[in-house]
Parts: sequence; structure tokens; C-alpha cells
Amino acid sequence: MECIGARNMAITAVFSFPTATSSRRLQLSYRPPPLHFPPAAAAADEKRKKMCCKELRIASGGAGSESCVAVIDDFADEEDFVKAGGSELYFVQMQRKKDMDKQSKLADKLPPIATRGEVLDLVVIGCGPAGLALAAESAKLGLNVGLIGPDLPFTNNYGVWEDEFKVHHMDNLFPDLGLAGCIEHVWRDTIVYLDDGDPIMVGRAYGRVNRDLLHEELLRRCVESGVSYLNSKVESIVEATEGHSVVVCEHNVLVPCRLASVASGAASGKLLEYEVGGPRVSVQTAYGVEVEVENNPYDPSLMVFMDYRDYTKQDPSSLEAQYPTFLYVMPMTSTRVFFEETCLASKDAMPFDLLKRKLMSRLETMGIRILRTYEEEWSYIPVGGSLPNTEQKNLAFGAAASMVHPATGYSVVRSLSEAPSYASVISNILKQDQYKGNLGLRRSNANISMQAWDSLWPLERKRQRAFFLFGLALILQLDIEGIRTFFRAFFRVPRWMWQGFLGSNLSSVDLMLFSFYMFVIAPNEMRMSLVRHLLSDPTGAIMIRTYLNI
Repeated sequence: MECIGARNMAITAVFSFPTATSSRRLQLSYRPPPLHFPPAAAAADEKRKKMCCKELRIASGGAGSESCVAVIDDFADEEDFVKAGGSELYFVQMQRKKDMDKQSKLADKLPPIATRGEVLDLVVIGCGPAGLALAAESAKLGLNVGLIGPDLPFTNNYGVWEDEFKVHHMDNLFPDLGLAGCIEHVWRDTIVYLDDGDPIMVGRAYGRVNRDLLHEELLRRCVESGVSYLNSKVESIVEATEGHSVVVCEHNVLVPCRLASVASGAASGKLLEYEVGGPRVSVQTAYGVEVEVENNPYDPSLMVFMDYRDYTKQDPSSLEAQYPTFLYVMPMTSTRVFFEETCLASKDAMPFDLLKRKLMSRLETMGIRILRTYEEEWSYIPVGGSLPNTEQKNLAFGAAASMVHPATGYSVVRSLSEAPSYASVISNILKQDQYKGNLGLRRSNANISMQAWDSLWPLERKRQRAFFLFGLALILQLDIEGIRTFFRAFFRVPRWMWQGFLGSNLSSVDLMLFSFYMFVIAPNEMRMSLVRHLLSDPTGAIMIRTYLNI
């Protein structure tokens, strides 16, 4: 059965969300337009479509139309569903299922977890960059570490500031990541276009990470440090005797451990508790293609961080104009380029089919002719939302711990940088004599885990995040002209400020100074927007309370 490109095609997903008294069912319908793929990619795409449809339990509809119905019970609530992909879940899963034949299978390299008789010191749930890094660093410190999660490759393209990926400079606490060899391409500078005026040079080198090399390097570290592995989804984490936890996996496989850390991505509500009443999660979506082209106007020595120019002169009332987007460009050569149409953030995810339509229209208007498509990418990044409840025993890391930068969507560098220090905190907790062999006798497990939570989210980090959430909520309210006005003021503040903001290197005090400069420089209309936003939006009150620690 054709599940994409059918003229009358609908995907209906029915989700059950457990509550304290009953289960609620949410039904979503999504009818994408026909998608057209280059002949070279058509066969591979057909394989992906059939694979995703089978896993989503697709069923045929009535005569004259085709429908795809999926029943999935993997989400704790509606926000968890949004974090997992929401209405764009089909494409998110298709991205995750890409074939990456240069990346080893974890099960081929790591020994299996002994599921009987042995209590692991730490179980890390999730096999992305954050999970692999934390597992390797923890095992390096002598802990008996198990890694659990589906054996899936790294499929997203990662872009990083070159200096951050080599050495993380925040407070000079973090050593060289040792990952410089994983950067496959470096641009000497980064450029931003806001309108038809002069572009802005960021003055910072940007790199593209080779995801295959990154996967193999992190896996090598897990192998060398003695991490064991179980290829399985995790259903729950439950309390057991003597203060231990039991990780409940598929097929009723039980893995006992002293502590568990969830690193399985933002949609981890089944395994973690999050603060109630926090800001609503927003979503950054992007559709990208790596292509061979003619008439590429971009300088191959410069990475295009944002191009907000309006090539199509679109109607401000059109659907496309309601979702402000920019073009992100990595010119590998003068003819091989990665183009990505990006919605920085929206309350409801901008549909991938709309992003694709905007990208193709933009390239056509610019006179760029696609000769060959090497890859398509569907990037879906939840931003904002609540922090985890730091009084719970179960720990978290990476996106599950809300470590995604609310203003940029970046998280990989922070996760890789903080893995050694976070592992050290966990190791110290587990190795304290009074907790050896029985974590629950002298103090509650939750209080023990708070030491780790406090290291991950100290007050300074919470203040920074509250500031970024305030800025995110402001961006969500702006139209395309408002965004251009905002970034014109942004790039007029002292260079060290906006460079530090983009690199997440500003302290909470620096961020306040940054906001003062922005207010002074911004035009009157933007100033009024900032004042109204501070006084009326909940994130303004949250930021003030967090800064005052009340």
C-alpha cells in the first residue's frame, strides 16, 4: 500500500495517555500533499516508507482513499507526544530509521548485560551521543555500567562551532573533548543575511561533524571502558528492595541497578517526572537536502548560519508567511551543498511538507538547479518546556534532562562536554561508604540523587535557561519583520555579547547586561514589545523569580 504520495491519503494516529483515573485518547489526522523524490532516491524512499508503515501498524481505508492508522501507547501525555514528533511523527520516525551502513551495531561491539543475579552500578537508557558519552565516562571511573536502548545509528547532521567542539571553555572546567578528528569540514567564518542589506560576519569558524566518525569514537570509548549493552526499549523503572532500581525492558526483561539515568531524548515522560506548570514546549523543525547543484551563489568558504532574505516576496497573509523561516547552508564544495529550510521555533510544529515547499521555491527563485539528491533530512527538536523534577531518584542527561538550548536548539556539545563531570558526581555518590550496597538505609534515594541533579542544574544554569525561555517566548510572537528587527538589534550589541550568546558562553549577569544593550539599541516598537512581553508573558515572571531565587 502506498503511504506517501497517494492523492487521497490520510494518516490518523490514536494515542492513549494514562492518567490517575483513566486513559484519554487523542486522535490526530494529517493529510500531506504528494511528495516528489528524485529518481535516484525513489527506490530507497519506497523502502523507508514501507518500513515505517509496517512499524506504525498501518491499515487500509475504504475504496477511493487510503488511510494509515497507528495505535501507539509510548507516550506519558500530550506534551510527551509533541516532544516525540507530534503531527510530524511519521517523518521523525523515518529520519530515525535511515540506513547508515558505516556505523557499527552496538550489539556487535559491546558485551551483553547479564540480566540475572548482577546488580549494575548504573544503567544509562538511550544510545544517542549523550547516552554513549555518559556510559563511557561513568565506566571509565570504575562503575559497572549497562547501556539500554534500541540499536539505532546517528542519523542527524550535526553542526558545531569549531572551537567548542575541540575545547569547551565554560569556566575552564572541561577538558579537550578529543573529538576534533570527527569534524569533516570547517568553514573559516560564518555569515548571516537578514535582508538585502550588507550581511553580518560572525567571526567564528563552524564545523560539520561526521556522524559516522562520532558514533564510532563514542562506541570505541564504551568498548574500552567495559560498558555492557541490551538492545531493548525500556518500559519503566521501578523501586526494588534495598534501595535498588529495576529497569523493566521489553519481554519482561528486568535489569537491577543502583541508579538509572535516562538519556533517551526529550520524549521521556514515561520514565521521568517533570515540573508541573512550566512553560509549554515549542518545536524547531527543519527540512534539509544535500544536493549537487548548478548556479550555487554561496561562497564555499563561508557557512551560512541564517539567511532570512525573502526571495519569493510572499503574501504576508499566506500560510508560508505565518511561519517565519530561514535558510541554513553548508557548502561542501561549489557544487555540493547542504540546504536546510528552518523554522527557529513555533508553538505548533511547522509541517515538513510546508518546509520542503518553501525550500524548493526558494532555490528555484534563486536560480539554483538541483542535479542530484544525496540525502533528505527531517530535523525535529523540542525546545523549552519544563525541567525534570530534581527530587526524583531517577537521573537524566541530554535532551531528557532539558539540556537543549531553548534559543538555538543545540545540545550535543553541552552533553559531550558535561558527561565527564556528571559521571564523576554519579561515581562519588555511588562510592560513598555509607551508601555502598544499600542506598536507601540512611537517606532517601531521592535526596541522594539530588546531588547529581544539583550538579546538572545549579542555580546559575537555571537562571540562564529562564532568560533563554523568555527570549524564546518573545520570538514565538514575532512575524518575519519582527524577527528581522530583533536580529538587527541583536547583531548591534558588542560583539563579545552576541558571540557569547550564540555559543552559550554568557553568565546570567552577562545576559542581563545583554538585555540592557538590546533595549537601548532596539527601535521603539521593539522596546514596547519587550516591556509588554516581560509584564504579560508567564516566562517573564518565571525569569524574575529564578534570578531572585524565590
